[in-house]
Amino acid sequence: MPGPEAGATEVRPAAISAQGWGWRHSGRASQAIHALDLNIRPGERVLLLGPSGAGKSTLLHALAGVLGEEGDDADETGSLLVDGISPRAQRGRAGLMQQDPETQVVLSRLGDDVAFGAENLCVPRDEIWKRVHEALDDVGLRSTAGGGLALDHPTSALSGGQKQRLALAGILAMRPGLILLDEPTANLDPAGVLEVRDAVGRCLDKTGATLVVVEHRVSVWKDLVDRIVVLQPGSSSSTGGSTPAVLLDGDPDTVLAQARDMLIRAGVWVPGYVPATRPRSGPAGGSGPARRRELLLATHDLAVSRDRPRRRGFKTIPPVPVQAGLDAEVFAGQALTITGPNGAGKSTFALTLAGLLAPVSGTVTAAVGLSDGAGDDPFKWKAQQLISRIGTVFQEPEHQFVTGRVLDELMFGPKHLGHGEDRVDELLERLRLGHLVEANPYTLSGGEKRRLSVATVLAAHPRVLVLDEPTFGQDANTWAELASFLSELLDAGTSVVSVTHDREFSSVLGGTEMRLEPALQGRDRLEAGAA
Repeated sequence: MPGPEAGATEVRPAAISAQGWGWRHSGRASQAIHALDLNIRPGERVLLLGPSGAGKSTLLHALAGVLGEEGDDADETGSLLVDGISPRAQRGRAGLMQQDPETQVVLSRLGDDVAFGAENLCVPRDEIWKRVHEALDDVGLRSTAGGGLALDHPTSALSGGQKQRLALAGILAMRPGLILLDEPTANLDPAGVLEVRDAVGRCLDKTGATLVVVEHRVSVWKDLVDRIVVLQPGSSSSTGGSTPAVLLDGDPDTVLAQARDMLIRAGVWVPGYVPATRPRSGPAGGSGPARRRELLLATHDLAVSRDRPRRRGFKTIPPVPVQAGLDAEVFAGQALTITGPNGAGKSTFALTLAGLLAPVSGTVTAAVGLSDGAGDDPFKWKAQQLISRIGTVFQEPEHQFVTGRVLDELMFGPKHLGHGEDRVDELLERLRLGHLVEANPYTLSGGEKRRLSVATVLAAHPRVLVLDEPTFGQDANTWAELASFLSELLDAGTSVVSVTHDREFSSVLGGTEMRLEPALQGRDRLEAGAA
């Protein structure tokens, strides 16, 4: 547990104390976390593990002082203190990076967004911009050599992974005594994972701040932390007994060596462990009879962008594509995996393929077997035609929730399509959502939200699934269940298109990989053309 470097900006590391602490979200019957007893010393670095739904994110939000307000129907038990004071009474003492970094983007320009937190802490202006440059360098969004993104780069033009780094940069610029990171590398490419982890390490070495980081995969953070704490789901019983929240607590090597089997049963991604999944059958899985390849979707010379065309006088100026010249084919019963570094346009391509964005140029064509009389251009299909043919799971699960109850969310699509609801019970069981049918979707954990977003799409029985980071936030057990379920759908003839950095997941599904590399954008593209 090294102290701050000499000459570093003064940071007072925070201490954490929990005694019998628990929290029940508004509208939920049971507590998200119960009977937590935990002490973390100033400057300690803690990796918080546990299965999806164990209350890890709830604890981080509580430590940041942003969990609920007076008047809510929520319920708190026991005590949770930072430096002996309620976290709500000292907001700003902790810097929290949430699971969905897009919810933390506040301002329209890169530099201003990083400066926002420090400005609210009344840091002097000259010091703020020194911190902004340093934080952006640390997370790899702007280099000291002048490369990377400019301070006035629009935050709306960032990829999901870049927004994750932006959120981290804003926290680092605040110089908090307690750094709380909720799945900080989940949406990053492998190089970005190491960049962010090393950036956090440099910040801790400089400041000596206390760290609590939530991740499902141990190997990334094991060598950076002093301690591993494993949480388990639990709630009070009718007789007054309870299951304590902490399952394991100790130094990383001891916990991993002595309790490996217990961690695996709890769904923790321990180093060297990949959970078993259902093997594929048929050609995609390497066995079984040959299946006729039925083409469902194809792109030709496709250029994609999230920007809209602009009007200039009587002319329409098309947006600058993030990718161009894309040719791809989607076959029934086969997987297409879209890979590549953050910012390469993977999500933009997937949304265009799914009929949700208009091509800048080129075509997306649906075969007769998929269009079934709706026309060959998915972007021109009506909503009801689209969701029954191509189902899309967004990178941010909340973007597709439309009701206030998990069960209603699952039944929404089948009801509006006039389908039966035969699949709902199966989805609830297979994706481990049965105990949450009455819960508000927005109160679920990150992993639970992701599984629900997948389930709502599957309930409509589409022939093509387009999934953006489908395994984000999943513990090893739910990851295996989701991968096995998608494998079954592939064998039944459904097509699965996935945007992912998860190599193990891609290996389970098999099929074809399409790797995208970042293209020149904006001013760089124009200058290259002029040259």
